[in-house]
Amino acid sequence: MSGLLARYDALVAAGELRPDPDQRAAAERLQRLQDELEAPPPKRRWYTYRIGTPAGRPDPRGVYLWGGVGRGKSMLMDLFFETLDIKHKRRVHFHAFMLEVDRMMAEARKKQSQNPIIATSLKIAEQVRCLAFDEMVVKNTADAAIMGRLFTSLIQGGVTVVTTSNRPPADLYKDGINRSLFLPFIALVEKELDVVELDGPTDYRLDRIAGLDTWHTPLGDASTAQVREAFFRLTDYPPEDAAHVPSADLDLGGGRTLHVPKSLKGVAVFSFKRLCGQPRGAADYLAIAQAYHTVIVVGIPVLGPDNKDEAARFVTLIDTLYENNVKLFATSAAEPESLYPSGEGSFEFARTVSRLKEMQSDDYMARGHGLGA
Repeated sequence: MSGLLARYDALVAAGELRPDPDQRAAAERLQRLQDELEAPPPKRRWYTYRIGTPAGRPDPRGVYLWGGVGRGKSMLMDLFFETLDIKHKRRVHFHAFMLEVDRMMAEARKKQSQNPIIATSLKIAEQVRCLAFDEMVVKNTADAAIMGRLFTSLIQGGVTVVTTSNRPPADLYKDGINRSLFLPFIALVEKELDVVELDGPTDYRLDRIAGLDTWHTPLGDASTAQVREAFFRLTDYPPEDAAHVPSADLDLGGGRTLHVPKSLKGVAVFSFKRLCGQPRGAADYLAIAQAYHTVIVVGIPVLGPDNKDEAARFVTLIDTLYENNVKLFATSAAEPESLYPSGEGSFEFARTVSRLKEMQSDDYMARGHGLGA
């Protein structure tokens, strides 16, 4: 199996990637980590490390790779994980991992034999040498409260962590409730992982969707095919395996979740009915906007006084996506200016029409994801 750097250089030589100094430097760092992980083990095998032993933190150091959307983080993670020639490796979306941790901790509490965080980290460390995360993002107080202790235990237990994120460590869970509980995790990342910024000049996400419109009308097979193509271009997921696209359950807080029928690499697909046909508020839409850099909404109907509740939710949804620079692809029964053609509320809907038009512009599409990006 050829290493990450050789594969990366081959892609550049073939013209599939553009020369990018930041990207090359990140690839070199990941190649060093790969070499260290594949090196013969020391006298004590990796799985013999235990929490609190004199072994302390075993090398190698992990990597925290962050940068704007479309800069190649997922591509580098793909290359790293595919070419990493060790048995005990695992790649998982960060949100899914934390849900799994919650379940494992609940089981450990039932046994009452050990601290649940220690028990959970030990169980993970017994099975995994390198743990790779896509899109580290923290959205709730419960995760924030345990992450410092959990990842300290994982690292001390011999697990090497590699993760991507759209934000530097210091900006994770920014302005979150009880953020002080999360500060030990930020300190841990900055101490124990190499923080590598990836902010080159090329937005590969935009390259992938070049030539594709974002708003498709009328409803029907042709429009559906266009947003379907956008999803597969943005996620690099093979269209022939469309039946197995991952889904997710997004934590909305307060014990509530929202099922995301298609969720991969920061791209989510929803029906209009799921997002606006049910009682939802701004906090729900904010959770979506923070978790996904691109949202695809299918089946938007013509709106008016007869479905004013759905229209009001749609306005809130668009405001939230716009303010967080989320990219929007849609299939709709009409163009934005004809979505709410007449009746009470049509005048107020004009601002939403203006935002929908701006969200189709090249300038908007080139913005980084996140509030104030």
